[in-house]
Amino acid sequence: MKIAIIDYGAGNLQSILFAIERIGFTAFVTKDWNLIKTADKVIFPGVGEASSAMEKLKESGLHILIPTLKQPVLGICLGMQLMCRTSEEGNTTGLGIFDVDIIKFSKEVKVPQMGWNTIYNLKTTLFQGIKEKEYMYLVHSFYASKCSNTIANTDYDTEYSSALRKDNFYGVQFHPEKSGVFGEKILLNFLNL
Repeated sequence: MKIAIIDYGAGNLQSILFAIERIGFTAFVTKDWNLIKTADKVIFPGVGEASSAMEKLKESGLHILIPTLKQPVLGICLGMQLMCRTSEEGNTTGLGIFDVDIIKFSKEVKVPQMGWNTIYNLKTTLFQGIKEKEYMYLVHSFYASKCSNTIANTDYDTEYSSALRKDNFYGVQFHPEKSGVFGEKILLNFLNL
C-alpha cells in the first residue's frame, strides 16, 4: 500500500511516520502531486498557525490538489482545520471540504487545550474497536463546531467536533500518532478503509 504524508512545511511528520511504522506499514513524505494523486491513502498533517499554513499550501499549489483527491484522506489537527470553510485564526479561508468554520475557544478556559480528553458519539468504521469516551491527545486553541460532518465529539468549553467526515475525507482534531494504542488503532482503521 502506498501511503503519502503531505509535506507542506506545517506538519509533525516524524511522529506520524513512526506511528505508521509501529502498526506495520511504510509511508513516504512528499509534496509531489503525482505521488500524492497515485497514493492509496493520504495523510494531511498540521501543526502551527492556520494562515501561514494555508500560504504554504498555496505556494505549492496543494490547496488545489487536496480537494480533488479520490482516495481516503485523513487530516490531523491543523490539517483537519484547513479542510474546513474558514478559520478565525488569521481570518483564513480553508479548503472548504467540510461545511463548518473553525472558531477560537472562549476566554473561560485555558487555551490551548493541551493534554488528554475523551471522544464520544463515535460514528463510522474509523472508530471501529474504540470505546465511547476513550482518551485522545489534543493540542489546539481553535475548534470545529458540531455539524452534519461530525463523526466524534469532545467537550472543552463547549461540545465540538473532534472528528469529521465527508465522502473520502476524514479529519481528526486529536493526534492519533500521540494517543497510544487507541490512536494507532484509528490509524489502522483509516489504512483499512
